[in-house]
Amino acid sequence: MSSVRPVPETSLMSGDRLSVDDAAHTLRRYGLVHLLRAGALRFRYGDGFSHARAFALQLALAAVPLLIAGVGLAASAGAEGVSEVVARTVLALSPGTSDELVEQAVRGDAPSRAGDDDSPVAERGELVLGLGLLTAFGAATSAFAQLERGANRIYGTERDRRFVAKYARAALLTGTAGAAMAAGLLLIVAGEPFGDAVREVYRWGPVAETVWDVVRWPVGLVLLVVAVTALLRFAPRRRQPGPSWLAAGAAVTVLAWLAGSGLLAVYVVVAEGFGETYGPLTAVMALLIWANVTGVALLAGIALAAQLEAVRAGEDDPRLPDSDDDGIPDHTDPGRR
Repeated sequence: MSSVRPVPETSLMSGDRLSVDDAAHTLRRYGLVHLLRAGALRFRYGDGFSHARAFALQLALAAVPLLIAGVGLAASAGAEGVSEVVARTVLALSPGTSDELVEQAVRGDAPSRAGDDDSPVAERGELVLGLGLLTAFGAATSAFAQLERGANRIYGTERDRRFVAKYARAALLTGTAGAAMAAGLLLIVAGEPFGDAVREVYRWGPVAETVWDVVRWPVGLVLLVVAVTALLRFAPRRRQPGPSWLAAGAAVTVLAWLAGSGLLAVYVVVAEGFGETYGPLTAVMALLIWANVTGVALLAGIALAAQLEAVRAGEDDPRLPDSDDDGIPDHTDPGRR
């Protein structure tokens, strides 16, 4: 349930009704700290944490079958090198206490290579692996549909798009912005182990490895910013302002995600009890926490972009009026009618 003021669609307003005319001027005039504080209120009263958890669950449900089916299909198609690179990258990223479980899930129940005739991966039917990819795509589509719902509530929009339009748009976002975001995440989070796996499998030279280490950071950041900006532009059910008004929210999302992912990585490595507590399920718990960090970062960026536009239209307080402080906004309080 959202209890935030709806954000006026400033793209429909005439110039004399706007408080300022550009995003940079708004940031300077009202102050980044003030906007961050008001954006946090909008995130909270727009029920951002609940929508972030729902998004995270669908994201995690998409990630697992995507990795397993991707490795299996690559092996079935004869691309054993690709399959081996993906498997080594996933194993390098997984916490040590869950290596055996992750290896069984990705490679199969036997340690043999994916392309061997006796390998369990090779014995899996291509139809089953294809259904796994469809399952991953369906879960990712559901995640982006949930992102629309969360964005709408943060903007104060009470109804989502109609079912067909909502999920068709979510599927399109999955194949475009979602793919770009996944590529950016791969370059930044898994860039080093991915490069090591490619070097070992395809015998990369030192020059190629150096170029990869230098290029992957700017390219990954650009992909993330573009993907998040596209999500902020096309996910909510409203007419959004120009990209410059969404760039601040996209930047906050990327920075929050980088900080959250870095802290999670440090916690998993440093905290002695994390691996001991969850044992072979450590990788699963780390994936769920990381997915939740991703959802919170995305919706936090949406909240900042929404508040920036609200301030542009003269709406400083994101909360709906509640004169008697009973938790029920005045316009829906039966006692005030």
